[in-house]
Amino acid sequence: MDIDAFAAVHRPEWDRLRALSSRGRLTGPEADELVTLYQATAGHLSALRTKAPDPLLVTELSDLLATARGRIAGTHEAKLSDVSRFFLVSLPAAFYRVRWWTVWVGVAFVALATVSGWWVATTPAALASLGTPSELEEYAEEAFAAYYSNYPAGDFAGQVWTNNAWIAAQCIALGITGAFPVYVLVANAVGVGSAGGIMAAHGHLEVFFGLILPHGLMELTAIFIAAGAGLKLFWAWVSPGPRTRSRALGEEGRSLFVVALGLVLVLAVSGLVEGFVTPSALPTWAKITIGALVLAAYWAYTLVLGRRAARAGETGDLEEDLAGYAAAQAG
Repeated sequence: MDIDAFAAVHRPEWDRLRALSSRGRLTGPEADELVTLYQATAGHLSALRTKAPDPLLVTELSDLLATARGRIAGTHEAKLSDVSRFFLVSLPAAFYRVRWWTVWVGVAFVALATVSGWWVATTPAALASLGTPSELEEYAEEAFAAYYSNYPAGDFAGQVWTNNAWIAAQCIALGITGAFPVYVLVANAVGVGSAGGIMAAHGHLEVFFGLILPHGLMELTAIFIAAGAGLKLFWAWVSPGPRTRSRALGEEGRSLFVVALGLVLVLAVSGLVEGFVTPSALPTWAKITIGALVLAAYWAYTLVLGRRAARAGETGDLEEDLAGYAAAQAG
């Protein structure tokens, strides 16, 4: 295809489409002409992308079509199908794409927390650095357990949800730095490990796990997801592959925004467990079983629906007509 000749032939149609798209009011015939020109230009763009993907011309026509589409259809209105697509396709696909980042972040977190807890429990100097003997005893005997029952369950669940959702959002939003997710992981791993070490040193390790595991299985996994998603965004900037760096960041950013929205719901569930199940009078085994079932439900949702969506080519990104057409590129 001769790009110059193609553009020269169709330029009058594109100019006319641009003129109609920019008008404040259209007559009936003009509106019909706008739709006809839009359809024709969409065909031109398709032919260009297939046979001669000139980046400049593809970008020009993509912008022109976006403007015309807005003139024809107006703003996008949320529909029931959008909601079902989000929960059945976009969200599981986005979670599925960061599954290995989630796993490896979780492995690193557990390893660091274990080492931290062992060090505190077996090193008198490390234990002493965390407080006086009376303070540590009071923490192990009363304060740790009291944390989960000092406030009404509903208020406590809402507070936990808000705090953890904010941490998760920061991990994703500031993930491009590569440093903030690592800082959050290290700080929380050391904190959890130190708490476990104090409880172990005072003979209450079973109390620690009995109160941490019911909600922590899902809550910590949500933080792993957020940190892994943030690091994935950072890696898209470092190594975009065949994509341009801006395109890689745009695609990953939109997909990870879906992850952030999904984590609001995931953390709401873990907050409910922490507020109502963890401090309840249920046997410890029953509370841990509830937490494990919540975690299993998340992974079933991610692996079953996410794998299906991924095989269909979904990534969690917006559909092309909403995200905007990307300029063609080599590679």
